[in-house]
Formats: sequence, structure tokens, C-alpha cells
Amino acid sequence: MNTQKNILAKTTWQLQEAKAMLSEVVKASVLKPQTITVRGKETAVILSIEKYKNLSGSKQSLYEFIQTSPLRDLEIELPPRLPEKMRAVNL
Repeated sequence: MNTQKNILAKTTWQLQEAKAMLSEVVKASVLKPQTITVRGKETAVILSIEKYKNLSGSKQSLYEFIQTSPLRDLEIELPPRLPEKMRAVNL
């Protein structure tokens, strides 16, 4: 049990160690992101799916984003448009 607590408290793993204990690394990632090092250099991070989805952002369309915006009903006054000359177009 004490070993399990030590594993869950750990947040940095050498690659060889992470490969050997992958299921423990994944379980620990639910509590905190787990950093993987290669030759002492931080190389990768294992995140919980919830954290990943939160960081990767929303996949909603621009229309959905505008519809759910708290500024949706904001009235904006635009300056009047200047009259423009019509161009002749050959069809």
C-alpha cells in the first residue's frame, strides 16, 4: 500500500521506468500530469483525458460559439457607410 502511495505521488518518470510501469503512470495521470524524461530531458507528458479535452479546447463551430457568447445580445453602433460609386460589370 505504501508503495502504491509513492507511485501515485510521483510525477516524473524516466522512459524505461514509465514503460515498465505504464499502467501506474496512467493511473497517476488522473491526479496530476506525468512527465516522461529521456536522458534527463523532459520529453513527454501523460495527461488524464479530462485535462486533455480541457486544454485542447472546444470543437464547436463559429456559429455555436457566437450563439453561446455572453456578448451575443450586445448592440454595436457602426458608423454609416460612405456611398460608393457603382462599377460597370461586363457579364
